[in-house]
Amino acid sequence: MGISIDKLAGAVMDGLKEYAGAVAEDLKQAAKKTAEDCAKELRSTSPTATGKYRKGWKVKKAFESGTSARYTVHNATAYQLTHLLEKGHAKRGGGRVAAIPHIALAEEKAIEQMTKLAKEACDQ
Repeated sequence: MGISIDKLAGAVMDGLKEYAGAVAEDLKQAAKKTAEDCAKELRSTSPTATGKYRKGWKVKKAFESGTSARYTVHNATAYQLTHLLEKGHAKRGGGRVAAIPHIALAEEKAIEQMTKLAKEACDQ
């Protein structure tokens, strides 16, 4: 069975749309998995005094369309502490509290994971 020259462009466009839809769905699933893994990583590496800060890491869907999705990982219980713990801060009586970098490390792992999953989705 052959395709005439007149219908070739339409057939190619249909194939590209089908591929783009499959890749977009895989990328949306990859974004969700990466965000969930990042929150899990933050729960395991966050400093714990009372445990409230550590347990507060959540994933929120910020945006979704037919072709993409965006997720936000945030601390719902003690969001005020994220910058203070990550960067360190001045003490009231003088001196500084040492930084406990944990967010940047989880972010780097999430970037690597999303890059790997995106390449896998495009190679299918």
